Amino acid sequence: MAESDFPGWHGTTIIGVRKGGSVVIAGDGQVSLGQTVIKGTARKVRRLSPGGHDVVCGFAGSTADAFTLLERLEKKLESAPGQLLRASVELAKDWRTDKYLQKLEAMLIVTDGHDLFVITGAGDVLEPEHDVAAIGSGGNFALAAARALMDSDHDAETIARKAMAIAADICVYTNGKLTVETISR
Repeated sequence: MAESDFPGWHGTTIIGVRKGGSVVIAGDGQVSLGQTVIKGTARKVRRLSPGGHDVVCGFAGSTADAFTLLERLEKKLESAPGQLLRASVELAKDWRTDKYLQKLEAMLIVTDGHDLFVITGAGDVLEPEHDVAAIGSGGNFALAAARALMDSDHDAETIARKAMAIAADICVYTNGKLTVETISR
């Protein structure tokens, strides 16, 4: 089967919301192959604790590729404890220049409870405007919903959950079975 014939993996929406001293990353649980839901309870948000410093990561894209990137990020954090920006930039540089890593198809949202970044294979480490970041097939829906809710009295977790519910109602590759991780600073 040619690569162009492969229906492709879809099924991820990840959102990061920073508000009121907390950062929440939430991800749905659906993995689809073409028009078929393969799994509804995947866990696409992980907590890392290199050197005793908690970092929460959410990933979209190929699971194997994302795990490779998470392992690399953890190593970067071990060599630069408590320095998420530095570790993220180092990972992005490696991802951009290493021939093996260049082939990886995933994106990450990472936070240490203070900083919130989107890391891409294009070498980007992006700090989102408006304290909201979203990636994946339903990312734009979740992003729009969360931004609309940021001026409300809701806390970060409530905003993330409501935004994910809206994305799940709109995006066929997103479900409502969430993994939610919070870090407060």
